[in-house]
Amino acid sequence: MNYAEIKKYDIANGPGVRVSLFVSGCTHHCPGCFNPETWDFNFGNPFDSDVINEIIEALQPSYIHGLSLLGGEPFEYKNQIALVPLLKEIKSRFPQKDIWCYTGYDFEKDLLETMCTKWEETKQMLSYIDILVDGEFIEAKKDLALRFRGSSNQRIIKVQESLKQNELILWDDTKDFSIY
Repeated sequence: MNYAEIKKYDIANGPGVRVSLFVSGCTHHCPGCFNPETWDFNFGNPFDSDVINEIIEALQPSYIHGLSLLGGEPFEYKNQIALVPLLKEIKSRFPQKDIWCYTGYDFEKDLLETMCTKWEETKQMLSYIDILVDGEFIEAKKDLALRFRGSSNQRIIKVQESLKQNELILWDDTKDFSIY
C-alpha cells in the first residue's frame, strides 16, 4: 500500500484534534472528489513500519482524540491488508482514542454482506473502527454545512454499536460530541 499524506493535527475529519492518514488507491472515482490524485494505488509513498511508528508517535499526546482514515479508499482490499496491523496496534496502545474511517462503500451492502463474506481483513478492520462515514461522495448532494462528510447521502455510523445490536446506529452530530 501507498499513502498520500499524514496530517498530524487535523480538525476537519472527526471530532477533536486527530491524526489523519490518507491512503492511496480508490476505484470509486467519484465526480467532484476532493482528493482525485489518491485514486492511483501508486501515488505517494510506501506504507511501511517507519510510517506506522510515525503515526503511533503522533497519536501519543493526550490532546489527540484519535485517528481518521481517508483516501483514496481504506477499504480497497490491498489497503485493508496493510491497515489491519496499524489499527490493531493503535487499539492496543491507545484504547481510549477513537478510530474514524471514511469509505465510499455502503456499510450494510458492500462491507457486511459482500466484503465480510470474502475477506477476514474486512471483519478485522471493522472490529477496530469506532465511526464509519460511508457512501460515495455525490456532487449533486454536496452540502458544506454538514459536519464530517461531503454529501447528504453519506452516513456517520457507530460501527461497534451497530455490529452488537445488528442494526444501523447513526452518530448524531447535533448531539454526540464523543462516541462513548
